[in-house]
Amino acid sequence: MGESVRSDLHVTIEPRPSGGIEIELRSKVEVYYGENIRRQATATLGQLGVAHAKVVLRDAGALPWTIDARLEAAARRAGLGAGRRALPTAVARPGPGARDRLRRSRLYLPGNEPKFMANAGLYHADAVILDLEDSVHPAEKDAARVLVRNALRAVDFGPGERMVRINQLPLGLEDLDEVIPEQPDLVLIPKVESAKQVEAVDRRIRAIRKRDGLKRPVWLMPILESALGIEHAFGIATASDLVVALTIGLEDYTADMGVVKTREGEESRWARLRMLNAARAAGLQAIDSVYGDIGDLDGLRAWAGSARALGFEGMGCVHPRQIDVIHQAFAPTPAEIEKALRIVAAFEDAQAKGLGVISLGSKMIDPPVVNRALKLVKQARAMGLAPGAEVKK
Repeated sequence: MGESVRSDLHVTIEPRPSGGIEIELRSKVEVYYGENIRRQATATLGQLGVAHAKVVLRDAGALPWTIDARLEAAARRAGLGAGRRALPTAVARPGPGARDRLRRSRLYLPGNEPKFMANAGLYHADAVILDLEDSVHPAEKDAARVLVRNALRAVDFGPGERMVRINQLPLGLEDLDEVIPEQPDLVLIPKVESAKQVEAVDRRIRAIRKRDGLKRPVWLMPILESALGIEHAFGIATASDLVVALTIGLEDYTADMGVVKTREGEESRWARLRMLNAARAAGLQAIDSVYGDIGDLDGLRAWAGSARALGFEGMGCVHPRQIDVIHQAFAPTPAEIEKALRIVAAFEDAQAKGLGVISLGSKMIDPPVVNRALKLVKQARAMGLAPGAEVKK
């Protein structure tokens, strides 16, 4: 285990025919927590049905939910604990989110690195994404799956939406088997190129929810990352009533197109607009890609501002320092809010008087303008920027 590893535990299990459990623990905090770690390991192995084994634990400050996950994954790799799970104590979850909830920012967290998960809720992103796809080495997919499951169950991510990016199908269906029982709010489906892929995820989620008697909705956000995916955008958007948003992955899209991804993004502008139009046509949110250069906050600010002007409602984050910049860029200006509030007030006044025509001063207000103002006021209130809203950073 390297020096950069924190909040984690490396486990090896050697099955034995008899002799009970022998635990060898190496930990910098052994003098303080060694006995607790041994006690938890013994109890967890008991839950997994492991009665005889030598267990080597190299601890780097792992929390209990991580210890459980690492022990379970190691037991499976040793051919033990089949069909059993070591579930940590569950924390209270926030209530289910609406289809059209605020999704300005969603922070990616590598699914096999617990050090990034424990305090992720402190950054106040609108969502955290526990990533099982690109950030996880193929040899660690099984361990990450268990770790993400336990994080969904035991980590308080605050009021933000709890998202999971599964692997590209068909491997992603195995991810669903592990994580859906812990009821994430939304599943991101990567590299979608057809409606059938969304339908397969929809069927698997509904089957698991029916089996386990789960009522909480699990929304879907397909990620379009190829020329073919962009061509099929509307069919993908309408493949399931669980789909609430479309997004685009520009690293894979530009690779598929054989072009260089630039700071200005002209090479992907058409695809972003095509995806955005398909999302709107299907009544969904359009969410932009991530901005990969975490050191270029001016570039991020310009990109996010342009995205909002085009009609996107949010974008991804690869570092917490990007969150506030994105929130500022996607916030309506005070002048926009003030104008929208006056239009909404005129609309409500006309409704109260039974008038079909809405006017603001000497100007007549068309219905599309009213609808746009109503949406802007709703967004501003959700962001804590207009009267009557709960203040949110």
